Amino acid sequence: MKREKFSSRLGFVLISAGCAIGLGNVWRFPYITGQYGGAAFVIIYLIFLAILGLPIMTMEFSVGRASQKSAAKSFEVLEPAGTKWHLTKLVPLIGNYMLMMFYTTVGGWTLAYFYKMASGQMTGLNTAQVETTFSEFLADPVQQISWMLVVTIVGFLICSRGLKGGVEKVSKYMMGLLFFILIILVIHSFFLEGAKEGLSFYLIPNFKTALENYSLGEILFAALGQSFFTLSLGIGALAIFGSYIDKEHSLVSESLNVVILDTTVAFFSGLVIFPACFTYNVDAGSGPSLIFVTLPQTFSEMAGGRVWGSLFFVFLAFASLTTIIAVFENIIAFAIDFGWTRKKAVIVNIIAIIILSLPCALGFNLWSGFQPFGPGTTVQDLEDFILSNTLLPLGSLLYLLFCTNRYAWNWDNYYTEVNSGKGLKLPKWTKGYLTYILPLIIIFILIQGFIEKLGFPANYLLPLLCLIYPLYLIIQARMVKKKG
Repeated sequence: MKREKFSSRLGFVLISAGCAIGLGNVWRFPYITGQYGGAAFVIIYLIFLAILGLPIMTMEFSVGRASQKSAAKSFEVLEPAGTKWHLTKLVPLIGNYMLMMFYTTVGGWTLAYFYKMASGQMTGLNTAQVETTFSEFLADPVQQISWMLVVTIVGFLICSRGLKGGVEKVSKYMMGLLFFILIILVIHSFFLEGAKEGLSFYLIPNFKTALENYSLGEILFAALGQSFFTLSLGIGALAIFGSYIDKEHSLVSESLNVVILDTTVAFFSGLVIFPACFTYNVDAGSGPSLIFVTLPQTFSEMAGGRVWGSLFFVFLAFASLTTIIAVFENIIAFAIDFGWTRKKAVIVNIIAIIILSLPCALGFNLWSGFQPFGPGTTVQDLEDFILSNTLLPLGSLLYLLFCTNRYAWNWDNYYTEVNSGKGLKLPKWTKGYLTYILPLIIIFILIQGFIEKLGFPANYLLPLLCLIYPLYLIIQARMVKKKG
């Protein structure tokens, strides 16, 4: 079967960016930035994005373009004969389904809140009433399942029309509207009374203030984690789009374009949110409740809040839907690479995703008694932990080893692929960094995620790194010697 291709380079960039752009940009980035000191955190985040996120993205794209397959088959195509690197595909396969198990439910929230805002249900509510509205919404299994079904069905219907006629065409319109609405919201925020104070907090670094509540280590790890997870790296969600493009442009240039678009949306989201927070005396670091509780409160007090709130949540809905459509396309590509038709892949997976999404949708109501990490935690927390703290860093580490290890696809093949075409090139000196330093950073994230979530003493981290990293260097050296 002839592999589909994007109709234009713009389609590739926008869809890849759409996959990366999601609730992590509009929801997680603002509240994490608010918690960890504003501009000081943003500077550290951007540095980590460049030294961590960008290299891993080039590797996913390279594996996809060189193999012309999704993550389900790419390792089999590129691995040396007799090796077992094809087993790596289990991480992307599980990871994409795991992401959709809770992302479809949260994506449904964005559509539900757009409807609530546009219909006037949130107008004139006080803080307590806004909190009650969200609590009652979560506690209603019918609403949770209904909005999840809407998101899932719409996403797969778009994917059923193919790469060019469905995914690319719709994503272009959605991304265009997303940026248009975002610019309108930013301009509006600039005219709010608290804009000056909000923008100062967000744009002018003040490390002294940032360190009043958190240690430098905590801020560094938060920035490290956000730069890593914002791009959803490690589960092959981006690799599939590499398989849909030609070799006209280098993958460093293409990856940089995607990272810039992703970062722009996150940065502009802060320009929308922080002026509103300082205008209406809202705690910018109020955590995950910022989007669905705190901001609706500010919209209810704002002149024309029904309109601005509706625009914000349709923007949020577009951000989540572009990710859902992109991941659905990846899941469909898995099945196509195993010989299925697109029609069969859509029908089977729409049923599978609906069934797999039910635990999250019911975890806030009928199954709320299941609290995997203690009181107040839900099924969603467990699913997010498996994905964010395990599969994403583990998958990224495997992509990294596959592209740099001489006993795998190896550095020379990766270096040739990533630099094929016009545009920016990966410097040769990065080989040492990507082979020996970046793995240490990812291992750090992997271990720290377990320590933080499972409550292990933080002082276990350094001894574990001192044990694991030398073993990694020994394995690398033995593989190089064996290959040579």
